[in-house]
Amino acid sequence: MEKAKGIMKKYTMVLVLILVALLFTWQTDGKLLLPANVNNLIAQNAYVFVLATGMLLCILTGGNIDLSVGSVVCFVGAVGGTLMVTYKVNIFVAIIAMIAVGLIIGAWQGFWIAYMRIPPFIVTLAGMLIFRGLSNVILNGLTLSPMPQNYLNLFNTYIPDFIAHNDDFNVTCMVIGVLACIIFIVIALRNRKIKQSKNYEVEPVTSMIIRSVIICAAVLYFAFKLAQHKGIPTVFIWVLAIIVIYAYITSKTTNGRYYYAVGGNEKATKLSGINTNKVYFKAYMNMAFLAAIAGMITIARLNSANPTAGTNYEMDAIGSCFIGGASAYGGTGTVTGVIVGALLMGVINLGMNIMGVDANYQKVVKGSVLLAAVIFDVVSKKESKEN
Repeated sequence: MEKAKGIMKKYTMVLVLILVALLFTWQTDGKLLLPANVNNLIAQNAYVFVLATGMLLCILTGGNIDLSVGSVVCFVGAVGGTLMVTYKVNIFVAIIAMIAVGLIIGAWQGFWIAYMRIPPFIVTLAGMLIFRGLSNVILNGLTLSPMPQNYLNLFNTYIPDFIAHNDDFNVTCMVIGVLACIIFIVIALRNRKIKQSKNYEVEPVTSMIIRSVIICAAVLYFAFKLAQHKGIPTVFIWVLAIIVIYAYITSKTTNGRYYYAVGGNEKATKLSGINTNKVYFKAYMNMAFLAAIAGMITIARLNSANPTAGTNYEMDAIGSCFIGGASAYGGTGTVTGVIVGALLMGVINLGMNIMGVDANYQKVVKGSVLLAAVIFDVVSKKESKEN
């Protein structure tokens, strides 16, 4: 019984995501799962996946957040757009410049937060105002467009069908989906074997098979839908790379575990010899770096750099983290959970847009979902302490 409760708690948001997707599929007469809409789910929410991954590192350190990311996205986009459109700078030079701007911003904010111990809320609130204002200064309140085509090719096109060259069905996309499933199964079996060799506890074979079948079925269905509409978006490759890299860092590396340690008990972590200042600094450096990546994605998606880009992006990222299981107190959360939270927000947005729900009611629904997720986290922690 306890094991069943543990499984339900672990996969609560996955089950909620499935139920919400089924609900909107029913309410939209299946339009939600049309290939074009599945594709839009990735393209429209790519920035959320990227920003939420970085926001998780900040939240892990003690429930801290970064309110400046939307403005940083806009500012980085303004710098890149000005370089490429106004000054005709080579796109790779512009990309390096955008990343450098992001890292400088991260170092600036990280210094005040980590070494001067100014509360992150204050520093990033100031950053939100500063970088939004600087964006307007750089752009003179105007929109710069269009972006160079070779830049768009990096972020806003599709992986061509190298196998069949078929306009109706992208065979390459389907093959990549099958290969992804094979790689997943091989890694799962390898990890199981390593755990057994070290006499660690492993999940039952039946449970592993069921989980693998469900995940592979979801991947193949997803690949099939994408194959029916142009194939794999190039932005998906960027997003997937970031997710894999940061999932590995947070779960498999010593430095990644430091974020959890600081969020769990900063004093004990410091006494154990870990430089907690450096952990905070790295968290905000990573956040600004990923905000720069999101800025690059955003101007490609919009095919322009404009002063209003990135508005409320920080709220989407923060909401995705808490909905995906990150604790409001820090020390708990995974990249996988955050992505599930971002997908849930994306499905809700897309479903309500297809249904024609008023934008104001959409905000009410998203706010309610976020509050429910945090209440669930708080109540679960209280029950754990009482038990």
